[in-house]
Amino acid sequence: MATPQPVVGLRRKDITLAYVLLRILFGIGFFNIGLGKIGGIGGFANAMAAQFKDTFLPAPLVQATAALVPPLELAIGLLLIFGLFTRGALVAGFILMMILQAGVTLLKDWNTASNQLIYCIIFFILLAGAGFNAFSLDHWWSRKKATETGDRMMTDITPFRRYLLAPFSRRPAAKRSY
Repeated sequence: MATPQPVVGLRRKDITLAYVLLRILFGIGFFNIGLGKIGGIGGFANAMAAQFKDTFLPAPLVQATAALVPPLELAIGLLLIFGLFTRGALVAGFILMMILQAGVTLLKDWNTASNQLIYCIIFFILLAGAGFNAFSLDHWWSRKKATETGDRMMTDITPFRRYLLAPFSRRPAAKRSY
């Protein structure tokens, strides 16, 4: 009689735990980056304008963009830490990284560009694995709403997505049987 071999694979609870730890760690990092710049937004914006002075980008555009970066980093970090509007925060972070990546590649700062790609990979992992976001305010809120309404479908969609997608719904979603 053959000895049964242990099953090697990923367990959902381990992936869920790894997801929440990565999301919180990444959120703390983003929050702290934004917090370090928030007190000196004017100086940060002027420093960015000075860096881009030899490019085709106008200084006011660079300064306006640079002034938005610290509050966005702060907000994205906080949302990721608490798992609130997680998908929206991840998409906003991805868009921010695209803007930053365009800037550093325009400056031909390849070291910073490669470092920013690491952030993009983490954003990708978190966005692609959003189904494992069980330890979050999004998940808690959707479960609370599902209990209040008795609708199991409500657990499949975050409150932010439900709010955004409601005007585009043509017909009510069919209920799934679980």
